[in-house]
Amino acid sequence: MNSPAAVNRPLRFSPATIFQNPRRIRIRSIRLPHQLDESSSCCTISTLTSSKRIESQHHGYRVWSTSRLLRKPRVSSDDAQPSVPFYESEVSEPSFLEFITSERVKVVAMVALALALCNADRVVMSVAVVPLSQSRGWSQSFAGVVQSSFLWGYLISPIAGGTLVDYYGGKVVMACGVALWSMATFLTPWAAENSLWALLSMRALLGVAEGVALPCMNNMIARWFPQTERSRAVGLAMAGFQLGSAIGLTLSPILMSQGGVGGPFIIFGLSGFLWVLVWVSATSSTPERSPQISKYELQYIQSKRKKSIKDETSQTKSTKIIPPFRRLLSKLPTWSLIIANSMHSWGFFVILSWMPIYFKTIYHVDLRQAAWFSAVPWSMMAFVGYFAGVFSDNLIQSGMTVTLTRKIMQSIGFMGPGFALIGLIMAKSPVVASAWLTLAVGLKSFSHCGFLVNLQEIAPQYSGVLHGMSNTAGTLAAIIGTVGAGFFVELVGSFQGFLLLTSFLYFSAALFWNIYSTGERVNFDEAT
Repeated sequence: MNSPAAVNRPLRFSPATIFQNPRRIRIRSIRLPHQLDESSSCCTISTLTSSKRIESQHHGYRVWSTSRLLRKPRVSSDDAQPSVPFYESEVSEPSFLEFITSERVKVVAMVALALALCNADRVVMSVAVVPLSQSRGWSQSFAGVVQSSFLWGYLISPIAGGTLVDYYGGKVVMACGVALWSMATFLTPWAAENSLWALLSMRALLGVAEGVALPCMNNMIARWFPQTERSRAVGLAMAGFQLGSAIGLTLSPILMSQGGVGGPFIIFGLSGFLWVLVWVSATSSTPERSPQISKYELQYIQSKRKKSIKDETSQTKSTKIIPPFRRLLSKLPTWSLIIANSMHSWGFFVILSWMPIYFKTIYHVDLRQAAWFSAVPWSMMAFVGYFAGVFSDNLIQSGMTVTLTRKIMQSIGFMGPGFALIGLIMAKSPVVASAWLTLAVGLKSFSHCGFLVNLQEIAPQYSGVLHGMSNTAGTLAAIIGTVGAGFFVELVGSFQGFLLLTSFLYFSAALFWNIYSTGERVNFDEAT
């Protein structure tokens, strides 16, 4: 029989203990005697009241705990993986092996292959223009016009292509672009045999289609890679771009010797069609829609996204088809991108288009050697570009601001080639000249970690159209540089003076970038 003293014993568990581990609490029933005094009855009633309160709290915890365990991640109909928020501390940094075997690296590898085909299709004419000029009696200036015909189409497509990329995503637009420029490449030999206008039209169509390549690259990297990995992702993608130059310049003379002038055009065109088939069937526009991505990788990508930036999938749905061009052009960071892209394209296309002819004219090397001397620097650019990306990412991870990192990278990417071109002018042998050219092109790859990544940072929702706008300005500069080099050589009789002018422009563009660029997000909702 329980005494009143036993009934009034204090509880052994505090409320905190009850909620931490309710399974340890057992409410024992109390058997009351038939006759108790009044004080005992009061104690008993109060104890029963406490017991009911504890049981009520225990029941509430079990309901809350059960509902928490039964709660499932929400899965949308469009996504192959659950879209759930994760905290950055929950996902560890991937190892190097995990990084290079990840699904996002597979995606950027496919992008790099597309850019390799893009540049290989461009540079075939840089080699083919030599036998074409000899067989048709073209002058140096007209050869520059033929080479620049690619840029006529490239001038008009980047803005429209970038807008389409922001609206429809990089996967669809990239597939359409590669298919179209592969067709133009494949039909170029046929056009060259029929008429000059047909040839110029095919080269212009090639430019129209290739204008979407870099905006698509930017879009896919922004969706698949966190900010701390975007520099190396751009480095990987642009490595393919530069290797495309090396492949095109090296293989074109060999293919021409075996299959005539049209040989490389046919091979590279068919390769593009094959790429489209793989791209459409094996890649996804976002990590959430990828059936191959692992749960860990999806969590890692989601955890690293900035909370201030909405998911890229929702961005594409809310992005207007007509972007605010006036507000975009009202900001000085936009103009720093435009100036940087213009100078980058000027130097790129001048070197790409004229170096085979430069080595043939200045150092009297034959066609195969000229192509080889020109291909070596682009291989170096592909190699240096990736390590420049890793270096840039490490600077940001170590605590350096994004703005300062972009300024350092862009300064190396412009001032380095500026000094190296001066050394190229003074070179006395083709080997020394190739060494200076290799240094110029290799250091030029640091620009990919400057303005090319900066497009995603100042306006992620408008990165495609910003890339298109800056690319259009860069294409106009490339046309002026490519055609102007031919006329300059005819008027002055020397390549060296034009290279010296290019060096001066590099230094000027670096100064403008360091004054007006930023790595922070720019508010384009209000005009200044």
